[in-house]
Amino acid sequence: MIALLAILPGCMTDGGDGVVSRFTGLEPTATAPASAVAQPGAAATSEASPTIAALQARTGALVPGTPYARVAEAVMASDARVAEAELRVARLRQEASQKNWLPRIGPRVSLSSLGDLVAELVVNQVLFDNGRKVAERDLAKADVEIAAVALVEDGNTRVHEALSLFLRAEEGRDAAAHFRRAHKDMSHFEWVMNERVKGGVSDMSDLNVLRQKLASIAARATGAEEDTRTAMAELDAMSARDLDDLRGTSGLRETPANVPLGVLRAQAERDAALARARIQRAAHLPGLGATAAVSKTGTTGGLEVTTDSLFGFGTTAELGALEAGKEAAERRVTDAREAAERGIASQSRRIAAYRAQLAEAKVLSRQAQQNLDLFQSQYEGGQRQVMDVVGVYETLAAALEREIDIRYQAARAELELARLKGALAEGSRI
Repeated sequence: MIALLAILPGCMTDGGDGVVSRFTGLEPTATAPASAVAQPGAAATSEASPTIAALQARTGALVPGTPYARVAEAVMASDARVAEAELRVARLRQEASQKNWLPRIGPRVSLSSLGDLVAELVVNQVLFDNGRKVAERDLAKADVEIAAVALVEDGNTRVHEALSLFLRAEEGRDAAAHFRRAHKDMSHFEWVMNERVKGGVSDMSDLNVLRQKLASIAARATGAEEDTRTAMAELDAMSARDLDDLRGTSGLRETPANVPLGVLRAQAERDAALARARIQRAAHLPGLGATAAVSKTGTTGGLEVTTDSLFGFGTTAELGALEAGKEAAERRVTDAREAAERGIASQSRRIAAYRAQLAEAKVLSRQAQQNLDLFQSQYEGGQRQVMDVVGVYETLAAALEREIDIRYQAARAELELARLKGALAEGSRI
C-alpha cells in the first residue's frame, strides 16, 4: 500500500480547474498551470534562480587596494551577518520543500468505543491539490531570493555607513588643517597689529577684533578635530582592524548597469506573492488524497476529497481578490524600477552640479589668492592698512573652506550613487 501511494502522484496532473488523468488521454487546457503535484524528477532538479544569478554577477564600484576598499574589507570582516543566517534558514526551508510531494507518515492513537487504545501507522499521499505543492516550492524559492537580496542589501548598507564615517573623518582632518593654517596666518597679523599698538600707530580695538577672529578659528579647528575623532571611533567600532592610518577619498569607479537591488527585491517579493496567491486559490478548491492505515488488525486505505476552505457567499470575491493581488504585485515591480531610475538620475545630476561648483570654487580661490598677493604688496608699500589685508585674507580662507566643503559633498554624492546602484558590495564575494 505504501509503495502504491508513492507511485500514484506520477499518474495525476492538474488541468487547472479539474483532475486530468494520464489514463484518459485528456490534455490540459492552454491556460492550465503546471502539474499540481511535483514529479519526483522535477523535485530533484531545481530551476536556476535568475535573481541569485544576477546577484552573483554584480560587480562593485570599489577599486581594490584603495582606502575605500580597505575600509569595506575591514567592516565586512567584522559583520555579524544576520542576513546570512536568515538566508541559511531560507535555504534549508527550500530544501525541505523539495520533498513535499512524498507521502507523509505518522502515528495515530485513538480510543475505541470499547475503551481500548487503537494505535495505527497512517500514510497520507496527496494525489491532486490544484498546484498547491508546486506553489509551496515556488514560495520557498522566492523566500531564498528575498533573503539573498537582503544579504547583499545589508552588505551594501554597511559599507555605505562605514565609508560615510570615513569621509566625515577625512573632511574633519582637512578642515582642521585648513583652520590651523588660517590660525597661523592670522596670528602673524595679530603680532603685527600688537606691535603697531605698542608703537601707538594702531588702535587697540583692531587688535581686539583680530584676537576674537583667532579665538573663533581655534574653536572651529577644535570642532573639526572632534568630528574626526568621533567618526573614527564609530568606524573603529564597526571594523575588524585599526583604520587610523588610511587617508584619501579615491576608490570609486564607474559602475556597470546592474539591476538595482530594490528592483530585485520587488521581483522576488512579486514571485512570493504570486506563490501565496496560488496556495490560497488551491485552498478553496477540492483536492484528492489517498490514505492508508496499518495496525495490528490489518491494513485499510481509501481515497478522500478534501478542501481547506469551505465555499461561502464571499468565496468568489476572495478568488477575485487573489487575481487582483497578482496585478498589484506586478505594479510594485514597475514602481520599484521607476523609483530606482529616478533616484539614480537625480543623484547623477547632483554629482554633476557639485563638480561644476567645485570648479567654480577653485577659480574663486585662485582669484582670492591673487587679491591677497596684491594687497600684501600694497601693504608693504604703505598703501594698505593691516585690517585691509586681513579682510582679503578672510575672503581667501572662506573660499578655501567652501572648496573643501563642496569637494566632500561631491564625494558623499558619489558614494550615495554607488549605494543606490547597490555597487558597494560585490554579490559574488558575499
